[in-house]
Amino acid sequence: MDTLVAVAVGNTRTRLGTFSGADLGAPRSIENADLEGLIGAVREEAAKDDDAVVVIASVNDAVADALEERLRGELDTPPLRIGRDIPIPLAHTLEDASTLGQDRMLNALGASARARQACVVVDAGTAVTVDYVDADGVFRGGLIAPGLNMMLESLHEHTSALPSLRYERPAPGSGPGGSDTASAMQLGVTTALRGLVRLAVETFAIRYEAYPQVVATGGDMGVLEEDDAIEHFVPDLQLIGIHTCCLGALADAEDADD
Repeated sequence: MDTLVAVAVGNTRTRLGTFSGADLGAPRSIENADLEGLIGAVREEAAKDDDAVVVIASVNDAVADALEERLRGELDTPPLRIGRDIPIPLAHTLEDASTLGQDRMLNALGASARARQACVVVDAGTAVTVDYVDADGVFRGGLIAPGLNMMLESLHEHTSALPSLRYERPAPGSGPGGSDTASAMQLGVTTALRGLVRLAVETFAIRYEAYPQVVATGGDMGVLEEDDAIEHFVPDLQLIGIHTCCLGALADAEDADD
């Protein structure tokens, strides 16, 4: 699989990029509401190589199913789906993994493959997840919390006076308190995210008696840039996880042929 078009369908947007060998070139994000734009972007990437294979991962099957259906009629090689056509080779200790999202699994796999040590993976997106993967690459579980805009939306919907806001990162040096209601809300959700991550990392380190490498990804990961607990920022960790899955599937196929 020399050319892989990796597509990660998220809750609100889709991230896609093309791997030529191990190199990922110019990934981009497209809002899920723009299905035609998303289809065109995948088709454009696949057209760069006649042997390109499109592989789709998803936490939003309504969008992923519509995308796959359209691409099946437009591409010479039908797209493949993570989980259905290509397994995610991630060991875990969960009692019930039936609802474990592909985004968390792929992030964990990608981080573990890169770090080759125990790591905490922070994905700051529509929701925030903080997950622990041990030194043997075993997924040990994690936390799920509202994302920044979800927190702001909840504050507005469940109060009578707080305004409806979209998240805006506070200016450097802001705080600790806001100068008005809007800035207090922005600082509040920012502090909530940073505090969640810091406490989770400390808790995992104590529980497993080893300080892990901390990797951040997701559309809002920049909010954590001032946190010295984060060692690596990897915007395309999920795409790396898709690539890792495909390499594993290819190796398994070659072993089966021997």
